[in-house]
Amino acid sequence: MTRLDPNATIPRFTLQKAIQSKRVVTPEGIRPAALVFEDGIITSVEAHSSIPSALDFGNACILPGLVDTHVHINEPGRTDWEGFRTATRAAAAGGYTCLVDMPLNSIPSTTTAAALEQKRQAAKGICAVDYAFWGGCVHGNSGDLANLAEAGVRGFKSFMVPSGVDEFEWVNEADLRLALPVIASTGLPLLVHAESPNGLLDSAGQTWTRYSDYLASRPDSSELEAIQLLINLCREYRTPVHIVHLASSEPVSLLASARAEGLPITVETCPHYLFFAEEEIPDGATQFKCAPPIRASKTRDALWNALNTGVLDLIATDHSPCPPALKRPETGNFAQAWGGIASLSLAFSAMHSKHPDINHLVRWMSTKPAALAGIQSRKGSLTPGLDADFVIFNPDAEFTVTPDILHFRHPVTPYLGQQLKGRVEQTFLRGECVYSHGEFPGTPSGRECKV
Repeated sequence: MTRLDPNATIPRFTLQKAIQSKRVVTPEGIRPAALVFEDGIITSVEAHSSIPSALDFGNACILPGLVDTHVHINEPGRTDWEGFRTATRAAAAGGYTCLVDMPLNSIPSTTTAAALEQKRQAAKGICAVDYAFWGGCVHGNSGDLANLAEAGVRGFKSFMVPSGVDEFEWVNEADLRLALPVIASTGLPLLVHAESPNGLLDSAGQTWTRYSDYLASRPDSSELEAIQLLINLCREYRTPVHIVHLASSEPVSLLASARAEGLPITVETCPHYLFFAEEEIPDGATQFKCAPPIRASKTRDALWNALNTGVLDLIATDHSPCPPALKRPETGNFAQAWGGIASLSLAFSAMHSKHPDINHLVRWMSTKPAALAGIQSRKGSLTPGLDADFVIFNPDAEFTVTPDILHFRHPVTPYLGQQLKGRVEQTFLRGECVYSHGEFPGTPSGRECKV
């Protein structure tokens, strides 16, 4: 039995709530247990059946709330693409209880403390789950980074190639050398879209309706070259560096060596790189477009292996939706279509369908992302003292992805029609149910996750 205060003299479980299951995902593994919580905080983990009043979920799995550190919410400015209300409802339906919002695709981008405050005001009072913010590190804003850190961002995001939106400028090596000492002084990580512009093909004026043409325009070598540079800079400045959405397996050996060297480098990949493969993508199917692109099945297998061996740290969705017209469905032109995949309400089920080890998935989709964002004292595991964020997950349920279960703003995703195994039944945020079997009870209670 684990307690917050082993010397407490108050009567056991007074004014407390409890839930239990025969399959609770604790840091020590899956076991029968009861979780006791009070005022939105887990107070103890008890033996199963030791609390007569516990709400019993039978054989369903109780997971910690998931944490997604790579979400493009786009509000303010492009709320017609996605917004805080729709994104956080989709998150709750997918078992996520905290999102960390990326600084681009909104207007203004989150590259100043003033822009961060606009984000906060846009999110206030409408979110179904908790949230936090990344700041932007762009060309020319190294003088804003310390202020952003002081204002509460959890780290900084950069692109090494054009981002796709004019408001968020990409950085070169000289820009990174200006920014890295400042970021190092904050203790926060730098998150990087790691593709080098060398070797990328210009898509302007192209009519790529074959997926193979788009894939060839962003080769593995672009990821490899960018990651080699980032490893060198990390070695020089010792600033924590996080590689976002790794799509290629070619840099894995470089990353393994860097990790063995003790460099503070972490790496994520995304559900779409672990679920789909180049060979399965029809020509003209622009709903699959993302950057870097989805590569071959052998790459997919290698990414799973890199997760299993610990070279990759976590899975984040890179939820990046847009209005349907921007996917150019009428032409199927990959060169013109927006690159981004929406998956918030499906990601855990999709990953469970490919890799049913729930202990691994919780580590990759809750514990490790919480650590990346520096919120592990609040989120990421079923541990006394952390928020009472719970997910009731039925690992045996099978379902077909249909538009009505997506909940994000536009029902455009390559997962439509896929048969998945494992379904989120309910999600609890700080002890209160925020999603239940397709419904969103109560009023929005999400708030910024501060530490």
